[in-house]
Amino acid sequence: MGKFEKGNPGRPKGAKNKINTQMRDLIQSLFDNNYQTIQEDLEALEPKDRLKFLSDLLPYLLPKLQSTTHSQELNFDSMTEEELDILIDRITNE
Repeated sequence: MGKFEKGNPGRPKGAKNKINTQMRDLIQSLFDNNYQTIQEDLEALEPKDRLKFLSDLLPYLLPKLQSTTHSQELNFDSMTEEELDILIDRITNE
């Protein structure tokens, strides 16, 4: 079965993109091999420029976090006094 033939399932779900992996490894290697120079250059930057530099590179060094939402609704009218007390206790102690 050829690369673009019908029926080819393509890359398996969860498989890493080789180019992105190679680029991440190159950037990590660059930082590892030039840590002292990069640290000195960072210290010479203004704080806002330092933060911009770091925030621009973080996506290449760390995986992006998935945002999550909690959609469960609570029906307080159907809860007993004891359940409400437990809920209040959990909220105030966390």
